[in-house]
Order: sequence, then C-alpha cells, then structure tokens
Amino acid sequence: MKKKFACCLLFAALCTVASNAQKKVDKENWVSLFNGKDIKDWTVKINHHEVGENFGNTFRVEDGMVKVRYDNYGAFNEQFGHLYFNTPYSYYKLVVEYRFVGEWKKDAPEYTLENSGIMFHSQDPHTMPKDQDWPISVEFQLLAGLGDGKPRPTGNMCSPGTDVVYNGKIDPRHCIESTSKTYDGDQWVRAELIVLGDSLVTHIINGDTVLQYTKPQIGGGVVNNYKPEIKIDGKLLSSGFIALQSEGQPIDFRKVEILNLQGCMNPKSKKYKSYYIKPDDANCK
Repeated sequence: MKKKFACCLLFAALCTVASNAQKKVDKENWVSLFNGKDIKDWTVKINHHEVGENFGNTFRVEDGMVKVRYDNYGAFNEQFGHLYFNTPYSYYKLVVEYRFVGEWKKDAPEYTLENSGIMFHSQDPHTMPKDQDWPISVEFQLLAGLGDGKPRPTGNMCSPGTDVVYNGKIDPRHCIESTSKTYDGDQWVRAELIVLGDSLVTHIINGDTVLQYTKPQIGGGVVNNYKPEIKIDGKLLSSGFIALQSEGQPIDFRKVEILNLQGCMNPKSKKYKSYYIKPDDANCK
C-alpha cells in the first residue's frame, strides 16, 4: 500500500512539473519611456530654478536621443539638474544606454567629471523647493574612465538623502562602488537596474551583475534645502520617480526602457503576465 501511495505521489508530482513546463511564458512588454522626439512625458527640475524650467535647454532631443548640454550656461553655479519621467514605479527592470561626450564644464565640482546618474525611488520633483540641490532618491551612478589606466567602475550606488542595507547592515558611505570594468571615452554602455520595491536592488552593466543591496530608505545627508516634512529618516522607499541627471558633464541617452513587474497576477484575467512578481488587482479589470 505504501509503495502504491508513493507511486501516486510521484505521478502527481510529475504531472505538476509537466503542467508547469507547458504553461505559456508571456513575452515581456518593455515600454520606451523616451519617444525619440521630445520630453513632453518628462519634467525638468534644475537647482536654483522652478520645477518645469529647462534652464539653458539643458535637456534636449537631437538625433533621436536625450542630450544633456551646457553650451547656454554662463557660470555653472551648482545648477545640478534632473529630468523626471512623469510616472512613478515600484517593481521593475530598467535599461538605459548612455555615453559621455564633449567637454566637462570646468567650473562644476571636480567630482562631476565623466559623471552622471540615474535617480530612482525619487521624491516627486514638484515637492522640491527652488534651491534644493539633489532629490531625495537613490542614484545608479554612471562614471567613465579618465584615460589614466586607473580603475573607475560605473554602476555604483550613491545615496542623496537616503540609506541602503549592504552586506547585512546600513552602509554609512554616500557611494558604494560596483565591481564593474572601467569604460573609457565615449563608448556606449548598457546599464540595467532591477528594483523590487523596498526589498532588493540589482545593478547590471553590459550584462554583468555588479552590485546588489536591500531596503532603500530615507536617511543620510548630502541633500540640502529640502522640505523637512519630506525627509522622514528610516522610511522605506517602495516606489518613486526615475530621473536622468545633469551635473556638469555632457552625456547622451539613446535608450530608456522599462519592464513593469507589477500588475495583474490572476491567471484568469486577459491582463495577466507570467513575469509579474508584485500583484496589482486594479490592473485585472
């Protein structure tokens, strides 16, 4: 009897495996956040300027790319800028292809040389005062080598007004270096980000996983002139806005695509996708 029962269990398990193997794997529905023509789906916020003012045409669309330029600037004057997509996200994969070009604005801070970033889990730009320098957010930092043979990894994590848990504890450093290679010059680099709400964040550069950490949350320093009621230290960041950065170095972005991992997880719904990992029942209707 026991042998017969065990055989039945094995048969049932094999049937389950076969059934799962036959389930349809949905094609991933990647969406381009940049339409290749304009930035009407985005909002500009530059330090010392009101939200929505694209000072000096800093963020422009040319040749089907988002270009960050400073040719209409006088003094840089810490006019750090960010271009925010107008929809916040929580669980997602993001792909951005970028390259550094042109001459660095020499009166910008020295650390901004061959330096830019992708901000995520950011505060709404409309909550930022005119003179707030950086958004409270987590930064996927982008760097290029300086041609001196010294390592300068890209895909790092920086934390303006935030903290993350790294190696099991909150890391006090403002920036945590990734394990990426150094990419000199104006070559295109593919940066990927996997964000799972307030749990796990993964950085990928040219297909290699280079950094992981958990529990992004409000905390730390660096950010100045913010509204005190916005900076609630210790509050986990489960969602927020995505932004492309300008801080003194010209840069091009030719691809900005997102795969939303939050949606209808009811297999009976036509809107169900097998790759969703965070339920959103409202999307099932």
